[in-house]
Amino acid sequence: MRVLFVCLGNICRSPTAEGVLRHKLREAGLADRVEVASAGTGDWHVGKAPDKRSQAAAQLRGYDLSTQRARQVSRADFATYDLILAMDNSNLRNLEALQPAMGKAELDLFLRRYQSQVDEVPDPYYDGEQGFEQVLDLIEHASDLLVIELKGRL
Repeated sequence: MRVLFVCLGNICRSPTAEGVLRHKLREAGLADRVEVASAGTGDWHVGKAPDKRSQAAAQLRGYDLSTQRARQVSRADFATYDLILAMDNSNLRNLEALQPAMGKAELDLFLRRYQSQVDEVPDPYYDGEQGFEQVLDLIEHASDLLVIELKGRL
């Protein structure tokens, strides 16, 4: 099973989701059965590490994002991944426009699928530290539900 998280630049939300889900999969004993990655719809951060504020907030909760590097999503990802989860509606629309007709990936909003109160993970890039904490809260909760779904699929 392969899961890809997608946001705009792949330096805040999607790498956070990747790190959180990897951690939760290890805790659930599923790390060797589920591949997790992240990407951005934009290309301006390709090759860069996650935002330092994302890394710091994640580290305080026990998640290490330091080895991740940003990359841009590609049409090939729709054949590689089983589940592609966008962080917001804008990125979902970008993914829908990129999606090839024969792609196997299920495409959805991460929070719409695994959270009942809000549909989008807000972009914390221009916000203060509290924005990164809110992103982690939302991603942790949704990741718990995603792990349950993945257990049922495997």
